[in-house]
Amino acid sequence: MQERVLMKGNEALAEAAIRAGCRHYFGYPITPQTEIAAYMAKRMPKVGGTFLQAESEVAAINMVLGAASAGVRAMTSSSSPGISLKCEGISYIAGSDLPCLIVDVMRGGPGLGGIQPSQADYWQVTRALGHGDAQVLVYAPSTVQEMVDMVVKAYEKAEQYRVPAVLLADGMLGQMMEPVSFPEEGAHAPAEKPWAANGHQNARKHNIINSLFLKPDELENRVRERFQRYALIQKNEQLAEETMVEDAEIAVVAYGASARIAMNAVKAARAEGIKAGLIRPVSLWPFPTDAIRRAAGQAKQFLCVEMSMGQMVDDVRLTLEGSRPVAFYGRTGGIIPTPAEVLDQIKELAKS
Repeated sequence: MQERVLMKGNEALAEAAIRAGCRHYFGYPITPQTEIAAYMAKRMPKVGGTFLQAESEVAAINMVLGAASAGVRAMTSSSSPGISLKCEGISYIAGSDLPCLIVDVMRGGPGLGGIQPSQADYWQVTRALGHGDAQVLVYAPSTVQEMVDMVVKAYEKAEQYRVPAVLLADGMLGQMMEPVSFPEEGAHAPAEKPWAANGHQNARKHNIINSLFLKPDELENRVRERFQRYALIQKNEQLAEETMVEDAEIAVVAYGASARIAMNAVKAARAEGIKAGLIRPVSLWPFPTDAIRRAAGQAKQFLCVEMSMGQMVDDVRLTLEGSRPVAFYGRTGGIIPTPAEVLDQIKELAKS
């Protein structure tokens, strides 16, 4: 049985990345994710890795681009405003077909907002994480253990499809402490990457990492090929946890920390005889449309719960295409919804 240790979310995530083979971290401090950088500063020299606090978020993401070009596992982390600054570089990484790990521990906004938990980066990471026709993988853990597990999956899937991957948490998950177990050191070390710009090993062809294509036909062909991979991701990589949805008449949809709250509300609703269930999207892109549509087979209504003014709710509505009513309940500004508040919303829907 694996040993379990009590760790803060941010630090557990950083340790998981090291154990997954990350040896190159570039970042810049911003609350509530600064512990990731601080942990990496202590641990990376001990494992023969590179920690570099860049002069800005813009510099950090371009350092990730350079390291990823060489085929190594590279990582950066930030919080909401810092992720905004990284968007141009993320687009270059996506346009260069490079895998990497980007961690966003969300805080309240817009602007500097506040340092309390939020989920208001959903649109940014799933819709507009950089300019151009591009998508990135997005994973949303709901526990510290899942933060650890998702690091490994994010690296593996990013390398499989040659796309950036985002691990989307929030200040609540980053700061909470829970018992976790880790994979063995080096168990997920990266394999040889034939596309990498790391010399002429084994007399292979010369690789050039590039996102600039001045001929329109060449750029269109590159984008179309990329979207073929995106279609495979949408088909094969949807992740969701479904709880008590088999007979649910009200399907609650929530991700990350909000899902923990929603689960308590769903259990309380069941105790009162209301047939409620929970769908927890684990992958936000690709969005788990299959799980939503399955639930619509018996659910009469849907309720989205978010720490925002309503962002993921758009994807639920698009998936259902008007076949079921979709209600929304959210708190913003760093305020966390309570199970009692969500239960009240479920009760109101049960009356209608």
